[in-house]
Amino acid sequence: MVASSLTIIGLGYVGLPLAQEACNSGLAVTGFDVSAAVVDQLNAGSSHVDDLADGDVGAMLAAGFEATTDASCIRTSDTVVICVPTPLSDDGTPDLGAVESAARTAAENLNSGTLVVLESTTYPGTTGEFVRPILEEGSGLVAGEDFHLAYSPERIDPGNKHFGLRNTPKVVGGLTEQCTDVATEFYGQLVDRVVPTVGLREAELAKLLENTYRHVNIALMNEMAVFCHELGIDLWASIEAAKTKPFGFQAFYPGPGVGGHCIPIDPNYLSWVVRSLGHRFRFVELAQEVSERMPVYVAKRVQDALNRQQKAVNGSLIVLVGVSYKADISDVRETPARPLATQLQRMGADLRYLDPHVLEFQLSDGPVVALTLEDARLEEADLVVVLQPHTVVLDSGVLENAAAILDTSGSLDGQNVERL
Repeated sequence: MVASSLTIIGLGYVGLPLAQEACNSGLAVTGFDVSAAVVDQLNAGSSHVDDLADGDVGAMLAAGFEATTDASCIRTSDTVVICVPTPLSDDGTPDLGAVESAARTAAENLNSGTLVVLESTTYPGTTGEFVRPILEEGSGLVAGEDFHLAYSPERIDPGNKHFGLRNTPKVVGGLTEQCTDVATEFYGQLVDRVVPTVGLREAELAKLLENTYRHVNIALMNEMAVFCHELGIDLWASIEAAKTKPFGFQAFYPGPGVGGHCIPIDPNYLSWVVRSLGHRFRFVELAQEVSERMPVYVAKRVQDALNRQQKAVNGSLIVLVGVSYKADISDVRETPARPLATQLQRMGADLRYLDPHVLEFQLSDGPVVALTLEDARLEEADLVVVLQPHTVVLDSGVLENAAAILDTSGSLDGQNVERL
């Protein structure tokens, strides 16, 4: 079944690039979102995600794309892809509220022969045991017989200049072999390579495996950073030396913590499933513990750096550079900059931040004062803490004026620079 019409439910950092690639491939694409503000912004030609510019949205509109809050668009689509958030609830368990709502919306408008794909990151069993009953009950259709059901994990890496949706292999697992074949054919219209796997659970686990692998290895480097500093070892130099080995090693790097929509969240979905079986996923729990304490450790390193200047944190002017969760993007979800900034404020710091990508940086007590590249005057700061090495900041030369820098990104050298 070659798809000709597509409805994407959820127009965020996953759904919108998918819509763009589908438009480029000649499909009739409609984007459904419950946010009227998002829909109006897109229909006005304005992007709200890092990887698409306003011009990209304009090109999509010219190709026939339309965003809507009217779910009846699903009735005229032969493929429906669900790309909604899957955060953690307050008690750390999976929150599938958005997935449930999307599935119910799809079910109310589902036609026989339609392909339904879940892309939202989740625990193994969600598609077959949670989404499937909702779709069947709401539509009166049977998955695998009357409509096709599949899972394909999103692999979007915001800000990545080398890999996007088309040239990143797409993993697909279906409820039945035919479901897998239909989903594979659909994604084959959009991406260079589709990787079918044996079923829904295997496709769901693949995404959690990818991010748990990163989570554990980043935590390893974070813990190494702590004791390497005490031993007087340049961990960054050791990593550069180790990665010259052409096999058996992949470089990971320490930092002020982990942030974003994946690494701090997704492994907890897997850990939750393991706990439901009566076991503990100790690697994930330990990795979470190590990375969550990094902001406090960075605050201690800030204190030590100021002590060497015979200054206290209390009353010192400290500038945080790059408060998004990774370089060259504006996304601040789960950013370690937030707990670090909160800790420094509690210690009495006069806090500022410099991030051309983030127009406002909120803490629980209110916004942090923003600096611009034009008015930064970093020579007046008692300490500059580089959290994310945004290219625009590094290229501006503004950091050359700083008297003292604590660099948590390993991007800088110089007599005024101390690395994490």
